[in-house]
Amino acid sequence: MTEERYLRQLRLIGRRGQEKLREATVLVAGLGGLGSPVVLYLSAAGIGRLLLVDDGRLELSNLNRQILYSVNDLGKSKALVAAEKVRSLNPSVSVEPYVMKVQNEKFEELVRQADVIVDCLDNWAGRLTLDRLAWIYSKPLVHGGIAEFYGQATTILRGITNCLKCILSVTSGYVGEPPQVLGPTPGVIGAIQAAEVIKLVTGIGEPLFNKLLIMDLKRGEFTMLEVRGDPECECW
Repeated sequence: MTEERYLRQLRLIGRRGQEKLREATVLVAGLGGLGSPVVLYLSAAGIGRLLLVDDGRLELSNLNRQILYSVNDLGKSKALVAAEKVRSLNPSVSVEPYVMKVQNEKFEELVRQADVIVDCLDNWAGRLTLDRLAWIYSKPLVHGGIAEFYGQATTILRGITNCLKCILSVTSGYVGEPPQVLGPTPGVIGAIQAAEVIKLVTGIGEPLFNKLLIMDLKRGEFTMLEVRGDPECECW
């Protein structure tokens, strides 16, 4: 049954690659527009353990882009509902929901446990917390960001890249209103983030190290930028 479930990807990553997915722990921070496709694809791919973090509850205005949920989930905790959806999609995945912000003191312990961290947040205050903790513990951080028709993705890892703060020249943890977003925009970037996680875990393919993928759905364009921050980065 298990082999049949993963048959199409087994031909690409092999049995050892599938075992690596099963043995991996992935921390997904943010379970909205980006987190929805990330969680769905990682669950379907057979990631062994998912740590899901979000302190929000589902609102009607979320449903144009947060495809993990339905109207029956309105008012419920995103983390708890997401965990139930994972269990329904793939019972072999161990899923742990955490209803909290990434600034919670308990979050650092989750970072220690994770093999890969996925940034699906919608604010820079939270992202800088992720960036700092991923840097301290030398954990790969898969970043995704979206606004309107546009998106970006990159992967950060201490010793290979500069930190996210340095690469994107972020000067503060400014928290403003969440951006306006076309529904499919986070779907595309979230799928790219999920693919990054699978590449990092299996060792197959080339992650977006020192590269920033820029997406413009309005024009149907994808641009790859080489990105280098301060070679003596001491942000964290």
